[in-house]
Amino acid sequence: MAKESMKAREVKRKKMVAKYAAKRKALKEAGDYQALQKLPKDASPVRMHNRCKLTGRPKGYMRTFGVSRVTFREMANQGLIPGVRKASW
Repeated sequence: MAKESMKAREVKRKKMVAKYAAKRKALKEAGDYQALQKLPKDASPVRMHNRCKLTGRPKGYMRTFGVSRVTFREMANQGLIPGVRKASW
């Protein structure tokens, strides 16, 4: 489990990116890089990091399911993910 503060930080970054998205786009199209530098650092979408929706784990994130590999495996074994089952041959 990730610390609650780390999860909260990511949520805060996501909100900030959404807030400044239109302004960033306008400044980029205008080519005004000086004004772009004055925006908050967390307004840049590059600073966001994918995290597991359930545990907050930052590594081993599976984009198609939105969870980490560990959580994915647990859910798949329990049959909670439709269309996914353990391979056997």
